[in-house]
Amino acid sequence: MSGLAAKVAKERAAAQGLGSKQKALRHSGQDFQALRERCLEAGSLFQDPAFPAAAASLGFKELGPGSAKTQGILWKRPTELCSNPQFIVGGATRTDICQGALGDCWLLAAIASLTLNEEILARVVPSDQSFQDRYAGIFHFQFWQYGEWTDVVVDDRLPTKNGELLFVHSAEGTEFWSALLEKAYAKVNGSYEALSGGSTTEGFEDFTGGIAEWYELRKPPPNLFRIIQKALQKGSLLGCSIDITSAAETEAVTTQKLVKGHAYSVTGAEEVSFRGSLQKLIRIRNPWGEVEWTGKWSDNCPSWNNVDPKVKDRLTKKHEDGEFWMSFDDFLRHYSRLEICNLTPDTLTSGKYKKWSLNLMDGNWRKGSTAGGCRNYPDTFWMNPQYLIKLEEEDEDPDDPEKGCTFLAGLIQKHRRKQRKMGEDMHTIGFAIYEVPPQSSGQTNVHLSKNFFLTNRARERSNTFINLREVLNRFKLPPGEYIIVPSTFEPNKNGDFCLRIFSEKNANSQVIDDEIEANIEEKEVTEDEIEPSFKKLFGQLAGVDAEISAFELCNILKKVMAKRQDIKSDGFSIETCKIMVDLLDMEVVNWG
Repeated sequence: MSGLAAKVAKERAAAQGLGSKQKALRHSGQDFQALRERCLEAGSLFQDPAFPAAAASLGFKELGPGSAKTQGILWKRPTELCSNPQFIVGGATRTDICQGALGDCWLLAAIASLTLNEEILARVVPSDQSFQDRYAGIFHFQFWQYGEWTDVVVDDRLPTKNGELLFVHSAEGTEFWSALLEKAYAKVNGSYEALSGGSTTEGFEDFTGGIAEWYELRKPPPNLFRIIQKALQKGSLLGCSIDITSAAETEAVTTQKLVKGHAYSVTGAEEVSFRGSLQKLIRIRNPWGEVEWTGKWSDNCPSWNNVDPKVKDRLTKKHEDGEFWMSFDDFLRHYSRLEICNLTPDTLTSGKYKKWSLNLMDGNWRKGSTAGGCRNYPDTFWMNPQYLIKLEEEDEDPDDPEKGCTFLAGLIQKHRRKQRKMGEDMHTIGFAIYEVPPQSSGQTNVHLSKNFFLTNRARERSNTFINLREVLNRFKLPPGEYIIVPSTFEPNKNGDFCLRIFSEKNANSQVIDDEIEANIEEKEVTEDEIEPSFKKLFGQLAGVDAEISAFELCNILKKVMAKRQDIKSDGFSIETCKIMVDLLDMEVVNWG
């Protein structure tokens, strides 16, 4: 899709409120209510053509068609697996999420934390669906995707082996909301296999639209325990993990039953009176639903006998649920990283409830034009997209002696999981921040030149270039104008991204671009000049009304491009064709 077409389509959708929490976009153009009504009227169960019960939906390599891991897999509806399936039993809980034969523990840890906040859960998992009332084999879920909320429809055919769910499942056995949620997220990302491996923050952000921060536990801030308590009280989502030093250590179990390279949820933080002093404890959950810490403060540890019985009863559980307590000191000693997705991030630093001001900008890197690589490539770095940020108001925090404007900058690369089946993966990304030179201050289109970057240092930058979906850092700078330059580490890497700026006070932003002018004489094409074979193909598909739908346009373009050996193209998606049709529909477009 051209940049102009994408921009016009996005602006039109935003003007209509599409993509907001209240009016989510329809993934693949599918309307849950309409599809369910159609199935109910026909007396049939929904079969999703956009994510079929087929090998391609499972994966492309280890779960690809014909692979050993997919042998014997059958797609079955919950009604075929048990006599009385339920969508949610007694409310969604952390024990509803048990990992299956898929390396998506990062996602399951995020789902487990999601269950701690009923308001967020209700947005991601709409309540208007069940296996009893108006059941038609169709369910839907809502995810945040790069600045927009999208409603994702799935049928309830789930992959099974030997009569058991292959992937995520509930310990209850008759509850299916978590398995269907995983399927919807797999659909968004192209396949189940595309979910293998990731960071819990990715799931956190797609469930909340919030912003996530990391803490390296080898160098924790002194008030980290209080930060965790505040985050839990505010409904934030928390995850932790233990780093691995080699691939052989992935999911290796330590002598005290902690799993390396595995994503856990943090679900509680308490101080208990123990032998005359306060002991900081933290509660953690393994999404496997089993394999629990066996060290101090574990389920059967004698230390609990020295705690007030009422407190002990409130905090401990005897059954094997994957959830356990450990001391905060042991937590810092054994775990490597803590991830927090903040719904109200100010609570982590000031203790006051404030909303952040949000600026979101879309962009792309294209080989030969806007993919300049990092500062190590001075000849091309200046070609990267540039964004102007105006910080105008200092923070209102009398307890902080450091004056300035606090903001978080988050750079997210888009749709990289979907492209895994084409041999692609995450780019290594980062960004740098520069002060606008005094002579350019106040101008609206300041595109910093190659010479500027050769002679000026960055004022701030992302901590690292890394091959994760998002790079995010917190900054505090004096009021002024700044240019943010997002880039891949190496030049000539194609990709799409969005840049989010969360500022404590209002901040203005805009995309910077060189002004490009050209005088092009438009030539009017007569009907006689149109290629006969194209006219014939168009006539066959358009019919007597000489009008085509987006689906018909997609077929035409595919057939035309197949004959053009001189043009290399990845083809045209149905979404692109819809926008092309919309742009030429004068009854829809309001150019005023």
